[in-house]
Amino acid sequence: MFSTVVVCHVLLMPVVDLVVVVVVVVVVVDLVVVVIVDLVVEVVVVVVVVVVVVVVVVVVVVGAAVVKVVDLVVIVVVVEIEAVVVVVVYLVVVVVLVVVAAAVVVVVVVVVVVVVVAVVVVVVVVVVVVVVVDLRTRLISIER
Repeated sequence: MFSTVVVCHVLLMPVVDLVVVVVVVVVVVDLVVVVIVDLVVEVVVVVVVVVVVVVVVVVVVVGAAVVKVVDLVVIVVVVEIEAVVVVVVYLVVVVVLVVVAAAVVVVVVVVVVVVVVAVVVVVVVVVVVVVVVDLRTRLISIER
């Protein structure tokens, strides 16, 4: 009877250890997923805030430029320079400002995306290293 218990114990312990390892891995992965989702949500909020701020700044800059161009138009009309030249200058200034504003928005979005990808890669690498070290430690303890 004693030998049967010992044999069952010896045969079942690796299975029990494996189940424990699987449970630990599932819990760790679950925690990591929660942390990553939380991190991604925070990054998305930051990205939205940055984009809104950039858009507001661009609108203010374009608005100020339009006001300056309108002032220029008034001055030019008063000085009696042809209105066609004024309209062309106005359109060129507005187009340049819109292109610059779009370039600024694109640069900000690209930088934010690169930072988000870098953070996700670092988190995934850390999680993989932790899981591998934990599994290695458990396998060494099982072998003993």
